[in-house]
Amino acid sequence: MAARARRGAADAASARSRAAVIFNPTKSGIDLLRDAVARAEERQGFEPSMWIETTEDDPGKGMARQALEAGVDLVIAAGGDGTVRSVAAAVRGTGVPVGLVPLGTGNLFARNLGIPVNDLGDAVVLAFAGLDRAVDVLVADVTRPDGSDEMHASLVMSGIGIDAAMIANTNADLKKRVGWLAYVDAGLRAIPASKPFRVVHRTDGGRHHRSRVSSILVANLGYLPGNIELIPDAEIDDGKLDVVVLQPRNILGWLLVWRKVTWENRVLRKSALGRQFLDLTGGSRRREVVYSRGRAVDIEIEADPEEFEIDGDEFGTVVAARFRVDPAALIVRVPR
Repeated sequence: MAARARRGAADAASARSRAAVIFNPTKSGIDLLRDAVARAEERQGFEPSMWIETTEDDPGKGMARQALEAGVDLVIAAGGDGTVRSVAAAVRGTGVPVGLVPLGTGNLFARNLGIPVNDLGDAVVLAFAGLDRAVDVLVADVTRPDGSDEMHASLVMSGIGIDAAMIANTNADLKKRVGWLAYVDAGLRAIPASKPFRVVHRTDGGRHHRSRVSSILVANLGYLPGNIELIPDAEIDDGKLDVVVLQPRNILGWLLVWRKVTWENRVLRKSALGRQFLDLTGGSRRREVVYSRGRAVDIEIEADPEEFEIDGDEFGTVVAARFRVDPAALIVRVPR
């Protein structure tokens, strides 16, 4: 009887789940993270987790592959949007859930999913015990100026043009002090110096559109830092990507862009009366901001290479890009 009980206890122990924590060691709060994970492991009956540090050369993709090869049941990405994106690039399509512990500046993916960005303990609890939700992943195939091709994953939004130039020129020291507000400073400096460029783009293999733009964004989610709703109808699990073309002609045009993504998108579009007002005044028909939606979009830059960004990180310059959606490719732990 005693031997049978010992065998049963051993079998139960061997059947316990195990997580891997992939973390950016440059972020603050790692000791608190270890304590919170230990408490969650005990509460949820998990074995002690694997702990794998990211590196400057690899922000998480190789570490996620290592965790998957070890057979873990949960991968926790602890860091900023770059860490989360890199982990997701390796985990997508595997069915293994990803938990998010935001330790970055923007944490856009976590914010859009309702994951607490200022409470590490609650985020860890969600990572272990939250609801599994299947979300889309955007896949970007880009062409560099030298003709080489690369593939990247995007969870929030990618952009070509002034948004990428703004991110590339963000003051790193200011970003450490004030967080995402540093992007505002970079934007105020970038807009007066920006020059529109010509692109040819088409959605789902349809008609080609030739536009003179300041930026073209391809998005999976709609909200930016500061609770700015850039894309009111974006859904993370609709199997589609959203394309935003920004084409203001002057400073007045940029003011109209700002009005649209703040006043129109956040206030007027939230009510039937507000939408009627927009239709009557022509607000919804202005051309400074143009939206479209589909499963894939092809973009070709007609002149010089332009700056490119993914989820708030700079990625150099490109001359062409193709974005496609990978529907329900990633399982993420979210609030119940």
